Amino acid sequence: MYLRGVHAESSIRVLRQLIHDHPLGVLTTAIRSKLAPFILSSHIPFVLDVKDEDSEEELGVLRGHIARQNPQSKVLIEAAQASQASAPNVLEEEVLVLFTAPAQHYVTPKFYTETKPTTGKVVPTWNYAAVQAYGRAKIYWDHKSDESISFLSKQISDLSEHAETSIMGYTGTADRQKSWKVSDAPERFVELLHKNIIGIEIQVDRLEGKFKMSQEMSEGDRQGVIDGFANMGTDVGHAVSDIVKERGDLKNSQS
Repeated sequence: MYLRGVHAESSIRVLRQLIHDHPLGVLTTAIRSKLAPFILSSHIPFVLDVKDEDSEEELGVLRGHIARQNPQSKVLIEAAQASQASAPNVLEEEVLVLFTAPAQHYVTPKFYTETKPTTGKVVPTWNYAAVQAYGRAKIYWDHKSDESISFLSKQISDLSEHAETSIMGYTGTADRQKSWKVSDAPERFVELLHKNIIGIEIQVDRLEGKFKMSQEMSEGDRQGVIDGFANMGTDVGHAVSDIVKERGDLKNSQS
């Protein structure tokens, strides 16, 4: 990830929070195999395990699962079985997971109300926020092993609970507000699903992220961006406008 100083986010807590809030990641691997192309990517929702949410050092552990019929799964299983790593089923190759916040948008030069009328030296860009997590992955591929069964049961349950409560907001006691639980589905049905997925556990050893939200612009141009997005009258426009203001205020406070 290109981390220009003005856009780079140094707080590990902030980067972890982006993952918690937007857990759909893009798992990317680069593994030589006759089964599939060298570089593969899959969209996977992840759970990020963190022992101390107040820590500015803990990177956490990512847990996810992927369909067994996915070509990337076949490559992961092959690599896990052939791995010479000290721990069983741990890949020798590093993997990457990319998380992106939904508030992202094209920025028209017309928003730069300070510079465009005077010099015209402005060009379009794109505002976005993203986090990249790197680490070694352990693959839980044997659906008959107690370790894999335990991992997948916990993974699916934890992911469902996080999505139902934190994302959907189902935290009440009334039927309409009750969260869905894995136990609501027939046990035999869940067991069959387990056989058709594999588990992925990534010990994160590097976490990088950026909020590219017009921090590099002058105060006047940044205000033009804030107003321009707000005046679009869309949910995404308001969201980007708020983040541009938040990031601009943060930049000013650190100056």
